[in-house]
Amino acid sequence: MTLWLLGDQLYPEAAPLQRHDSVLLVEAHEFADRLAYHPQKLTLLFAAMRHARDDLRDRGVDVTYLRAATFGDALDDYFAANPGASLTVMRPSSHGAADRLRELVESRGGSLSVVASDLFVTSPAEWDRWTDGRGDGYRQEQWYRHVRRETGVLMDGDDPVGGDWNYDEQNRETPPDDWDAPPLPTFEPDDLTREVHAFVTERYGDHWGDADLDGFPWPVTRSEALAALDQFVETRLPAFGPYQDAMLQGEWALAHSLLSPALNLGLLHPREVVDAATAAYRDGDADVPLQSVEGFVRQLLGWREFMRHAYREAMPGLADANQLGQERDLPPLYWTGDTDMACLSAAVGHVRRRGYAHHIERLMVLSNFALLYGVDPAALNRWFHLGFVDAFHWVTTPNVVGMGSFGTDLVSSKPYAASANYVNRMSDHCASCPYDPDETTGEDACPFNSLYWDFLREHEETLRGTGRMGLVYHHVDDKDDAEWRAIRDRAADVRADAANGDL
Repeated sequence: MTLWLLGDQLYPEAAPLQRHDSVLLVEAHEFADRLAYHPQKLTLLFAAMRHARDDLRDRGVDVTYLRAATFGDALDDYFAANPGASLTVMRPSSHGAADRLRELVESRGGSLSVVASDLFVTSPAEWDRWTDGRGDGYRQEQWYRHVRRETGVLMDGDDPVGGDWNYDEQNRETPPDDWDAPPLPTFEPDDLTREVHAFVTERYGDHWGDADLDGFPWPVTRSEALAALDQFVETRLPAFGPYQDAMLQGEWALAHSLLSPALNLGLLHPREVVDAATAAYRDGDADVPLQSVEGFVRQLLGWREFMRHAYREAMPGLADANQLGQERDLPPLYWTGDTDMACLSAAVGHVRRRGYAHHIERLMVLSNFALLYGVDPAALNRWFHLGFVDAFHWVTTPNVVGMGSFGTDLVSSKPYAASANYVNRMSDHCASCPYDPDETTGEDACPFNSLYWDFLREHEETLRGTGRMGLVYHHVDDKDDAEWRAIRDRAADVRADAANGDL
């Protein structure tokens, strides 16, 4: 029997791969005509697939590698050569994908067995046991502690190492003025990657984003991914914890791991990444503080695993969730980066240049502005999906629709809405921005401020009753009618300027 290995399932030690001596890989191209995917994302995906093909062949695996417009076209060729063949596939992470693949195979006279994915730390069955009886009241922190207990990661018997489960309060520092970001990994594209890049730039030449491979930081092979992991643990993990929420002009990566693309393609397994980080702390490396290791582990065993299961459980409704009824289009600045708002211009520029922005830029700048502006969650989700090299539907949808847009309260009990105060506290952007973070109204006031208060007032009926919004609405109540008129006028001007590309 042959294993159909999908392009985001490239982990060479996956259990199903060990049980099959032949593999089918399909490089389909037509899907990328539907959205203007970032050229570096497509280069990364196709290059990783072709390198995985060659690595498997070097290990003695019989690999059939088909390039076609669609999966259906490739399967026509496959079953013409292998009539009645039986295939196995690890369950895809995207909702409904397993059923669609089975239909494609069976309609061509073959059969498809779907087996459990071996690419996560926790299983759907474990999630179902944990959520049984909890209703809708579960949250990521509870899940995170459960997974820590079950895996023994950063545990001292029944207690967390260091005495606390979460060191988030120590992960909110801003670097001093003389701080230099640690060096980044770079991977010089080999001939195969350059061949893929040439194909992508010719086939999808009008797609959004910078196609330049200069300083390409994304591993496309298993060996490069392992090197990237080692480089992070040895070089950037110590500073990751305290500065993980910071934003600095001229720094697109700071001390972040940059491992999410490799993880989401399967070039790395999340457990081996967690083990590498915890080993650096456990082995007594004084340069790796607990707050850094715990913060990194929380991203993987906490958010990543939680989001995967939340997506699985909440689809298909999650994709179109829009509890606030927001319907505006993305303003042009998300495509051009052309805005005087320093933080927003920088974040969009990072995505356009690298197909990447770190988690605070994603949540508190890119998503926060869209939330306050009133963007349709599905439109923002499409932008994230096409623009980020690490974006797949299972991970962007709960993060962007659920968390960033508050399209549902599935993953958060309140919206992650913030005024300019947050950006000013966590970055140096405001110092060089023409907008004043301390002003709410007037032409020089930071757009975040009027949009923030206008958003709270517009959605008061939905938000006021949530337990964590009570203090905020005390401040809403303190404003008189004259102040509200000024706020609404400024917010209307901000939205009009953004819509016209003049913000």
